Amino acid sequence: MPQMPPPAPANGVIEEHRFPCDQCGADMRFSPGGGTLVCDHCGNEHPVTAPRAPRAIRELDFRAAIEARLPEAEIEETRVSQCPNCGAQIEFTEDRHASECPFCATPIVTDTGTHRHIKPKGLLPFALDEPAARQAMTNWLGRLWFAPNGLQDYARKGRRMQGIYVPYWTFDADTRTAYRGERGTVYYETHTVMRDGKPQRVQVQKIRWRPASGRVARWFDDVLVLASRSLPKRFTDALEPWDLSALEPYTPEYLAGFQAEGYTVALTDGYTEARAQMDRVIERDVKFDIGGDRQRIHSLDTAISDVTFKHILLPVWLAAYKYRGKTYRFVVNGRTGRVQGERPWSAWKIALAVVAGAIVAGIVGYIIAQNQ
Repeated sequence: MPQMPPPAPANGVIEEHRFPCDQCGADMRFSPGGGTLVCDHCGNEHPVTAPRAPRAIRELDFRAAIEARLPEAEIEETRVSQCPNCGAQIEFTEDRHASECPFCATPIVTDTGTHRHIKPKGLLPFALDEPAARQAMTNWLGRLWFAPNGLQDYARKGRRMQGIYVPYWTFDADTRTAYRGERGTVYYETHTVMRDGKPQRVQVQKIRWRPASGRVARWFDDVLVLASRSLPKRFTDALEPWDLSALEPYTPEYLAGFQAEGYTVALTDGYTEARAQMDRVIERDVKFDIGGDRQRIHSLDTAISDVTFKHILLPVWLAAYKYRGKTYRFVVNGRTGRVQGERPWSAWKIALAVVAGAIVAGIVGYIIAQNQ
């Protein structure tokens, strides 16, 4: 099965987007607080240009994509640099030549590499600005009592967090499933057993199984799959839920002042994960349809149709700190402020807690002994 998109042609056109201030010429950036483009140099503001397309975001046909039949208008090229450490593909503007990977704090130098990919169809704009995200991370670190004080201080006084749009796939599909299984009904039998030389009556649980079969149907809407391998999936899963009903049609103004990561999970691989998510829901539906007290599923035959997808970008504030030779990463949901990250441990705090626990246990034991 072919992968999408195909390799970029040698003469491919790289899309560049800049938003110069019409008063001073400096670059403008998207302001999460006001939802506008703001010039940091002179304070000039402009509203984000509303897309001509309606708010409803059009899905793309999955079969056409994997057969390389998507219209060329759905494909774009961007200038990227791949981190040699974690493999992230970060988009860079033409005038930016060196940076640091926002995912693992590895220094990288931009090259002439390009990423030919399916265009994003929608995104969730940042709702939290950098100070709010930093405060959320600081509060989260403050609740980790066993975190090293040095790391907490370094994070509070460190460099600014980086706002980055992380790529995701969403999938829609219509499913119809025929199943065969068994419905279990719990009942109890009374038995007499000997305990301490005396007969006692006890209730023993039994299950009566009967064949069951039927059909279930479900329409899946926006099954979300991370399209990046740069962050541990447990981090990004912990940032959910995302308010996908608030997705905005993609327009590059929302990316002004932020970075965007190119997807590294192929569309077909994303669909495989989406199908695994769908199968778990279908199994739950089948068990509900079987009913009874217990359920056994012997076979599932799922017909899936009308599969569509879209590439979307979700906002994440990211901090990667190197502390005593180890990299710690923290991510903040750019909409809700939910925080996740590597949990650092302080050996001396753990030792202090153990000693304190031993002292408390000794005092309690001494008091009990004295009372006796």
